[in-house]
Amino acid sequence: MQKFIQFMKSRKGIIVLITLVFGILCFAFANNISEGGEKDSLEQKKQLLSSIGLMIEKQHYHPKKIDDNFSKQVLKEFLEGLDNEKNIFILSDIEVFKKYENYIDDEMHGGDIKVVPAITTVYERRILELEKVYQNILSSAFNFDSSDVYITDYKTLNYAKNEEERNDRWRKKLKYLTLERYVDLLTNRDKLKQTDTAYKNNEQLEEQARKMVLSIMNRTFEKIKISFTQDKLFNTYVNVITNYIDPHTDYFPPIEKRAFDENMSGRFYGIGAQLQEQEGVIKIASVMAGYPAWRSGEIEQNDVIVKVAQGNGEPIDITGYDVTDAVKLIRGNKGTEVRLTIKKQNGTIKVVSLIRDEIIQDESYARSAVINDNGKKVGYIYLPDFYADFERPDGARCSEDVAKEIMKLKVENVEGIVFDLRSNGGGSLYEVVQMVGLFIKTGPVVQVKDKAGKISVLKDDNPLVLYDGPLAVMVNGFSASASEIFAAAIQDYKRGIIIGTNTSTYGKGTVQRNIPLGKVLDYQTGRTEFGAIKLTFQKFYRINGGSTQLKGVVPDIVMPDTYEYLEFREKDNSNSLPWDEIPKADYAVDSNSNELNFIISSENKMISENNNLNIIHNNALWLANNTKKPISLNFDNYKIFQKQIKSTVAQTTTLSKLSKEMDVTVTSADKSKYFSNVDKAKGDRYQAWLKNIKNDMYISTTADMIVNMANKKIVYNY
Repeated sequence: MQKFIQFMKSRKGIIVLITLVFGILCFAFANNISEGGEKDSLEQKKQLLSSIGLMIEKQHYHPKKIDDNFSKQVLKEFLEGLDNEKNIFILSDIEVFKKYENYIDDEMHGGDIKVVPAITTVYERRILELEKVYQNILSSAFNFDSSDVYITDYKTLNYAKNEEERNDRWRKKLKYLTLERYVDLLTNRDKLKQTDTAYKNNEQLEEQARKMVLSIMNRTFEKIKISFTQDKLFNTYVNVITNYIDPHTDYFPPIEKRAFDENMSGRFYGIGAQLQEQEGVIKIASVMAGYPAWRSGEIEQNDVIVKVAQGNGEPIDITGYDVTDAVKLIRGNKGTEVRLTIKKQNGTIKVVSLIRDEIIQDESYARSAVINDNGKKVGYIYLPDFYADFERPDGARCSEDVAKEIMKLKVENVEGIVFDLRSNGGGSLYEVVQMVGLFIKTGPVVQVKDKAGKISVLKDDNPLVLYDGPLAVMVNGFSASASEIFAAAIQDYKRGIIIGTNTSTYGKGTVQRNIPLGKVLDYQTGRTEFGAIKLTFQKFYRINGGSTQLKGVVPDIVMPDTYEYLEFREKDNSNSLPWDEIPKADYAVDSNSNELNFIISSENKMISENNNLNIIHNNALWLANNTKKPISLNFDNYKIFQKQIKSTVAQTTTLSKLSKEMDVTVTSADKSKYFSNVDKAKGDRYQAWLKNIKNDMYISTTADMIVNMANKKIVYNY
């Protein structure tokens, strides 16, 4: 009994207790619901929101006080999220909504649900109004000789004072969208002769441009009416609340929780088909060999999915759906039936019954290639995220997969490795520790601090080193979380060089855990009735004591790209947790750090003198400064500005690609996967990936650095 009490006082015990309490709470509530009418639905939302509120207040790493000020900020962010362009609501709507600005904290403490139903009613009415507004505006020709401007920096706008002002904003938006297409049509017409049957005059092209915009608007508003149900708006509302606490505390409704798990594990249960959205319909882009859609023999590329039904359930028309929403309906539990109403290319309609099976997303796993650079072989490993399937003993683990790729490269006798973590958003903390262990003997990898101030050091205890040669880790501003831990550890140990295309990585230094809500629906996957909340429990720190929060990892070498001046990193979010530091861990820097520092200094000097990279940097700054400015809707002024934009982008694109492709091959072990894959579409995608590598200037430059490191013959003491 004493051991049980001690366990329940521990961090793991507290998490188990939280899960149990909230699971019982939601389970008890669910069993009190009868048939699930509107009243019951509001009661369910009330219980869910108060449960989340309690969890946030009691267990979040750095909770905010849920009071009237909290309410005001959440209401403001919720409305801005619904209407970020400030062209749906008008000022009188906002004034009406203000009566709820001190009520959201009451809802989170058990009050009746009032905010979302009230806002939804107004939102739906405004959407119906705006359908008529845009249709009316697009029924008449635009005058492109005026001095109108379109403001794209919506943060500078206030809500429209009345419907007339709001409608005028729509007029300018639609005029801008039409002008874009009109100029493109004129450019294409310049390639024709006046005698060609396809030739159209200016008035005809302007009308064609308006019809194109009308089609886009019709699809957009249809998607809004399909997607923005009161339940979805409520889920959005809950996420605004959780994200106000910090950007990475999220609420996952059941379907979204399933999608999150699938992304982490690289496995899901579906039909084995790639989908794409074209002009408002969902089409089959390709069929994966060996999986249910392929085995049926009834589904082909370019078939249109009209409806989706769960077994004998009522079919749902998915016209106007996004691919992500369609996928959520088509995926499900293993062995269950999904019925697709398919429109064939010849116009015939048929219903195809498929039994969901496990689909392994091996294209999202680690992969490698060999770069032949100046007579030396350089290994290249790409890792899209730090995936881990802990639900299965044989589940995919990125650390194990990277180890396999290293072994393949060692067989090819590579003299160094480029490890590409660009745009890797993170994943499993455990996998990071295992992966760093592939490159060092033993030692701490990352430090973790909980809300009570307790610091834990996660270490690599395996003295075996799989790879001890030259190493370069590529990162960018989208490299986050686990990617930053890996890069920071390699940097702190001076085990390799960190090469970035931004001055810092993303800056996510917080740790989350999923806490299920409600009764269990699927014991195999652990999915529950009300999904889960992903709650921030801890912060992690480098072994040098500094947090990666906000500041991210500053690369040893920076090669500029187009994203540096865009506001997307943790430091650009006002709700982010602050940076701090703790004492450093006990670790030893490699004795060759001076040689590595010399290489870094030399490479930085070369980068600073690289004219192409300096132009890319200046272009990125120019684009960031100019794309926020109001856009002239005068034809002549617009053409001049667009010419500047296009020439700047084209110059950057040209400079970012190599004038001559690199010599890149695959390992002997992977040749069949690339060049004789039974799934031809998959094989084609692998080859396309290989071609992208061959033209990537950043990979080429990094490979050159690896060759430089190899020539220095630095011996690592790991």
